This record gives sequence, structure tokens and C-alpha cells, in this order.
Amino acid sequence: MTNHTADRHTARWKSFLKDCDSLVGFAEPMQVSGRITRVAGLVMECVGLKLAVGSACTIPMPNGTRIEAEVVGFEGERLFLMPQSDVEGVVPGARVFPVESALPKPGSVQHPRRRPSDRTRHLPVGMQLLGRVVDGAGRPLDGKGPLSTDEVGPLNARPINPLDRAPITDTLDVGVRAINAMLTVGRGQRLGLFAGTGVGKSVLLGMIARYTTADVIVVGLIGERGREVKEFIEQILGPEGRARSAVVAAPADSPPLLRLQGAAYATAIAEHFRDQGKSVLLIMDSLTRYAMAQREIALAIGEPPATKGYPPSVFAKLPVLVERAGNGLEGGGSITAFYTVLSEGDDQQDPIADAARGILDGHIVLNRHLAEAGHYPAIDIEQSISRAMHGITTHEHQLAARKLKQLYSRFQRSRDLISVGAYAAGSDPVLDQAIAKNDQIENFLCQEIHDNATMLESLGQLTSLF
Repeated sequence: MTNHTADRHTARWKSFLKDCDSLVGFAEPMQVSGRITRVAGLVMECVGLKLAVGSACTIPMPNGTRIEAEVVGFEGERLFLMPQSDVEGVVPGARVFPVESALPKPGSVQHPRRRPSDRTRHLPVGMQLLGRVVDGAGRPLDGKGPLSTDEVGPLNARPINPLDRAPITDTLDVGVRAINAMLTVGRGQRLGLFAGTGVGKSVLLGMIARYTTADVIVVGLIGERGREVKEFIEQILGPEGRARSAVVAAPADSPPLLRLQGAAYATAIAEHFRDQGKSVLLIMDSLTRYAMAQREIALAIGEPPATKGYPPSVFAKLPVLVERAGNGLEGGGSITAFYTVLSEGDDQQDPIADAARGILDGHIVLNRHLAEAGHYPAIDIEQSISRAMHGITTHEHQLAARKLKQLYSRFQRSRDLISVGAYAAGSDPVLDQAIAKNDQIENFLCQEIHDNATMLESLGQLTSLF
């Protein structure tokens, strides 16, 4: 070992020991605990502890197991705890212990007086998560053993200054012809996939995950049915997509806190890869279930409902989650995000759908009538828009896309007249062209699930239509 290396090694340990010495003053000399006084529905009430909102704690059970919980609010001396598992077996007066942070490693000391995001819970991140399936707490679900990674990242990272973010300048190939040509996606863009139940949003997400040119894929399955989680991973995502994907699954039977944490964890994994300079595709299915989990927690601790039963905190949480995606610093990586939004009863004015539309960089609407007619993917290009497309595509591309949308829209508005023979050819030159091109346009917008339409192929087929 050279003198320079030895000096650097010694300086690193001295710095670490100095940091540890500064932490000693914040350590509790005695183990403190509180007691459970009330369990009502989803919330437990605790007295005897003074913990900050967001702090983690555990409740030992008589059978030797533990229930993990998080402080979600307080009133006076009472803390409101939200468990990460079922509360069955909790007895009156059960003891509650705060979770102490893990022993620090050299160069990774988190100072207590730093920002709250530095003191939040940290979960595993890194390349070892690729090909793995974990739950919202970072525990493996795929039966492949423990995660072999020492890297951890905060659940709630510091927000990036919007003026420091790199602008959206490059396109991202997602392998779906209708999106590549008509709703071009930019690296770092955040889009919503608005759909009712059973119109093919999971299949479309699987196509995007398999065929995208992004370096890494992070999938957050939040609040979905357990059967759907396995089907998405094994059949829709497939071995090819799964090999470069990290999947966080918090199905519908998970407690609401774990569903919230699952969405934050998937975003944290994506942020880790973005900070390494990689192009990340984040798929969140679904943003509506995330909002419903927050609604369950907010109503349980007494927050009043506002818009159609959703408390105000729900609409405050949505932009906090979504704004974590996007481009990083200049010259760094990017997170291109697709958030599915479940439109209940195909109502596009649903409060969550309406709020999501305002905070996202575009929306892709899936139409039930198209799905029932066998038109897959059932993308309604009339209602869909990509707000970044204008700045990342050529003028010729925009003209061709506008022309196709014009002809498609004109034909749809006159479909009834055409079908009953009430339209006389020659009355409207634009409609005549729309009728002549309709079959070609329909074929262009449809795509089989196992077909990969690259960006160049999509643009070539679009220009050849005219």
C-alpha cells in the first residue's frame, strides 16, 4: 500500500469516526417505549412516545413476531400509527418501540440535523434488483433468496430544483406504432394512461416494457389483484422484459401504508438508476390505487373528505410523487414515467383523473368502444395528447400526424351518415379522402401484441400513408 493510499484511507476513517462522535449526542441512553391504547379500523393509537410523523416503530407480539408501523399523525400526546400488516393479535397496552437506524458505514453517516429526506427510511436499490420482484418494504417475493446488495436509497429523496433539470430534447422509442408516430414520447416525460377496466392497459404497458429502448425498467404494481400481478410479470412482461426490470408489487390485499410505500419505493429505485446516468422507464400501475390508499389513511385519522370522498391530502400527495420522475441534471439520466389512471365507469372527469391530467406531460386515453370493436391497442388518438411532442419531432412529422388525426376525426364524426348511405361522394373533399384512407389508417393504428414497431418504422409507415 502506497503512502498516498494509506493517508487517504486514514483520512476516510478519521472522518467517519468524527461523524460517529457527533451522532453520540443524539443517541438515547435508555430504550424508550410507548403503549397501545386504542385500535380502531386501520389506525392504532399510542401514548408514551414522542416521534416525528413518518417515523417507524415496531410492536412485539406474544407469539414472537413483530408488527411494523409508521407514525402518520398525532393529536396531543397520542400518536396515530398505521401498521404495515394485519393488526390481529394486538392486545391493549402492547408496547411500542421506535425503530433505531442501522449502524452507519464509512462515508454514509446520516446526520440527524440534516433534511428530513436524509432521515427517512432507506430500502435496497442497485443492479441486483434487476430481474427480482420485491414488496413495498424491499422483501423478496420471487423465492430467489435475499437481495445481494449493500446499496440503499431514501424512500423520499430531495426534490430537484426545476431550473436544474435537463429539458426534454430526445425521443424514447416505446415500440408501439400509434404512440411513436402520433403521441411521441420524450426522455424524461411523464404520461398518464387513462382507461377503464378491461380495455387492455396492462397489455399495452407490457408491450412498452418489452420493446422500449430504455436502459432499465422499473415497474410498480400498486393495488392490483394478486392474480394480475403474477400474470403481468410472467406473461405480459415476459423473460426478455423481466431481465432488465425491477418489479415492486403491493397488491390490493396489502395494507394502505404498504401500497403508498410501494409507489415511493419504485420511484426511489428509478431515481437511483437515473443518478447513475441511465435512461429509466418507470411504469406505475396504478396512480388511482395510490390515491385510494392515501384516502384510506387520511379518512382513518380523521381528515374530512372533500371532492367525492377524497381528502385534500390526496391531491397534495399526487404531484409530490409524480414530480420525482423526469430528467435529472444536465448530462445525467432520465426517468420516463407511465402512470395508469383508472377512470371509474369510463368517466374522464373522475377527480383523480382530472387531477392527474393537470400534473402530467400528456395523456393517452384508451377507448372501450375501440376495444369492443377489436381495435388494439385501443388508443383514442382524438382525446390523447403528448405535450412534449412539439419540441422533439420534426415539422414534417408533426404535419403528417396532424393530417392523420384530421382524417380519422372527420371519418368518425360522419360514420353514421356513411354507414346508412346518406353521404354523397364529392360533397366534402376532406371526407372523401378520409373514406379512401380509412382502412389504411385503421391498420396503421392497430398492432399485434408480439409486433415491435420501432420509431423509424413507425415514421416511415406514417409518411407513406400520404
